[in-house]
Amino acid sequence: MIIYSPLWRTMDAKGITTYTLIHRFKFSRGTLHSLKHNKNISTVTINDLCQIL
Repeated sequence: MIIYSPLWRTMDAKGITTYTLIHRFKFSRGTLHSLKHNKNISTVTINDLCQIL
């Protein structure tokens, strides 16, 4: 099982919010829902997150 809690800690440390992901980086609300609920996401999304962080 993949758990995204390290992602949320990193985002918090860097001052990046879900609002920022949606409005500045054009992430969909569905993708954020998947992340929040530890569901599957694509490798493209993981790559996008790595570039942001």
